[in-house]
Amino acid sequence: MNLALFDLDNTLLAGDSDFEWAQFLIEQGVLDREVYEAQNNHFYDQYKAGTLDIREFLDFQLKPLARYPRATLEAWHAEFMTRKIMPIVRESARELVNRHAGDLRVLITATNSFVTAPVARVFGIEHLIATEPEQRDGRFTGGVSDIPCFREGKVQRLEAWLKLQGRALDTFDKSWFYSDSLNDLPLLQRVTHPVAVDPDDTLRAHAMRNGWPVITLSS
Repeated sequence: MNLALFDLDNTLLAGDSDFEWAQFLIEQGVLDREVYEAQNNHFYDQYKAGTLDIREFLDFQLKPLARYPRATLEAWHAEFMTRKIMPIVRESARELVNRHAGDLRVLITATNSFVTAPVARVFGIEHLIATEPEQRDGRFTGGVSDIPCFREGKVQRLEAWLKLQGRALDTFDKSWFYSDSLNDLPLLQRVTHPVAVDPDDTLRAHAMRNGWPVITLSS
């Protein structure tokens, strides 16, 4: 069996689920537009530039989860999926995932698992490695559990997950990782088949220098 890893935001999705979740909460009136919209845009610009402080961002992103009962959050998330996520699900991305049907498929993303677990199911991806919001007695605390699944942390989280399966990254004859972002270079450099998907300028240049495939899922 081979290994197929997929980034989510701006790779399988034609947009960023983290960013869209915050925008959804702003539109719902849950978060103050004047305060949170500027912060959301600021963090998104940092992410694209490769300068994001992940701990600062997670404090911003996860704190709202702690303010509301889980049932309320789940109801909001169902609406979020309909309004924000399904319109940016790429059919070409579904086809890409399906081409790896015989492989061990993992969605690996910096976005938290509350937001992304339903998205993984939309794509039919069996396994999810994501940033984990801390929970206590069934409620989110606003903190993060374990290592954030970001940059080098994405490699660490994958290695830990594979170890639980009795595997290691170098035991696979072939391993793919599909990503759009310079932030994923640490993991892209570890697989046998790194693939840049509609990449940012930094990743595109790196891919061209190293002979990595560059593909588009944009329709």
